[in-house]
Amino acid sequence: MADLVINDALSIPDELITWTAARSGGPGGQNVNKVASKIDLRFDVAKCTLLDERQKERLRAQNLSKFDGEGRLQITSTATRDQLKNLEDARDKLAALIRAALIEPKKRRPTAPTYGSKLRRLDEKKRNSDRKKDRRGDE
Repeated sequence: MADLVINDALSIPDELITWTAARSGGPGGQNVNKVASKIDLRFDVAKCTLLDERQKERLRAQNLSKFDGEGRLQITSTATRDQLKNLEDARDKLAALIRAALIEPKKRRPTAPTYGSKLRRLDEKKRNSDRKKDRRGDE
């Protein structure tokens, strides 16, 4: 297969992506027992020199459950009953995950609560207090 194009500036070499085909589960008639259409694709994140450490760490953090014991990103596809279409689907999923990891999150700028929000909070607390006081009745 060809290299996986992520965007104009980044393409993942095919050597870092391995895939195997297996028989897919679920309904499918006689075809399901003899055709290996399920795709199990793995991407070796540690060996990829095109991504910097922050991008690799974001990729790991965003997809923690998709990593195998050897630190490779694992993607499966059983979308169709055709092996090549499932392979393309798995490659598209991998490209989307990498694209998401390339986006650096904006740094949060802490802000102080506004005067109006403080007044609304205190007003709500007063109303709740009065509501509970009314429930008590005279003792």
